[in-house]
Amino acid sequence: MIQPHALRLTQGDDLKASVLAYVKANSIKAGSLLSCAGCLTTARIRLADESKSLTLDGPLEILTLSGTLTADHVHLHISVADKEGRVFGGHLMDGNLVSYTAEICLLSFTEQHFSREYDAATGFDELVVDNNTKFI
Repeated sequence: MIQPHALRLTQGDDLKASVLAYVKANSIKAGSLLSCAGCLTTARIRLADESKSLTLDGPLEILTLSGTLTADHVHLHISVADKEGRVFGGHLMDGNLVSYTAEICLLSFTEQHFSREYDAATGFDELVVDNNTKFI
């Protein structure tokens, strides 16, 4: 089954840490972040080459936020626009601070279990999907 969730973050909340705290508090074992509308004072984003990151000072509008949720980890990608409309995006790191609000919608998949295991081919902890888990 699919269970919808919604939450609102406020000024000063860390976007990534707050989503992970919500996942843990609600015992979400498998999920997906669907949308986020809001703004940031600071954005910290790892770029696609995996070795570089950006720190951007706001005001910044959140254009997209999506990713997978496991019981102990959130893997999220974000795109933000600055006050000139320039868009930046990549892997969400810790330290993305909400300026006014962040309205988040996510889903949990109650009959699945997501986890992460090290993959030697990629060098990262990658998603493992267990479709046979039944939670009662």
